[in-house]
Parts: sequence; C-alpha cells; structure tokens
Amino acid sequence: MVTENNSNRVGLILSSTNSIRVFLSGASNDPTLSSQLRQTSSELLIQSEIPYEPLRAVWISSDPSTRPELIRLLSGTGFVFSSPKPREKSEELKARLKKLEDLAERKAYKELVKDIAPKEDVQEPFSSYKDQLGFG
Repeated sequence: MVTENNSNRVGLILSSTNSIRVFLSGASNDPTLSSQLRQTSSELLIQSEIPYEPLRAVWISSDPSTRPELIRLLSGTGFVFSSPKPREKSEELKARLKKLEDLAERKAYKELVKDIAPKEDVQEPFSSYKDQLGFG
C-alpha cells in the first residue's frame, strides 16, 4: 500500500502532472495488469507527490503499444525534495557547549564590570628582580 508520509519516503519522488494522472487512470482500469498494480495505480492517482518506483513498475507492466513513452509521461514533472531530519547533538557535545557558553558568559561579565570590580592580584613567578639577583 502506498502512503503519503513525508518522513519515511525513500527514493525519487515526482510531482504529479496531468499526463501521469491520465496514465494512472487508464492503468487502474487496465485488465491486463495485476490487481496489485491496478490498486497501486488507483492509490497513486490521488496523490500529488508520486514515488518513482511504483510508477515505473506500473509503466513497465503496461502494454507497450498503449502506454506513453516514458519521456512524455515524465515531461513537466518536478522532483520533490524533503528536508532531512535535524541532527541531534551528543550528550558530550552538549556538555562541552554548555561549558563554553558559561566561560564566554563569565568573560563577558568580567569585561562589563572591569571598571568597577577591584583588580585581582596576579601572582608573578618571582616577587622582584632583587629576589632573583639575591639567589646567585
């Protein structure tokens, strides 16, 4: 059974045109086709977006003397593209991004209050040049 579910569609999807609808209408009543293909034709007939595989299966099984040429059948048809499912971030990446966000927030806050907040004493490795000279 053919369904119109955008998230599970795989393969080439075509927009329905008048020539495709005429072909499918004839195929749904064609006694030379199997009942399954006639049913598929009927289901595809009511859809605005048609998967290529079942359309091709109906076309191939149709009588070559009565079916339209494939190029004429598909003339004016557009491809239907669906957006892929958004990628999910791993827990490790989420934790790292949170850490970087917090770090950026602290840095922005320090920049904002740099004129107001008391300066932090920076410890130098050597207290003074006199201490350095005194060790020799």
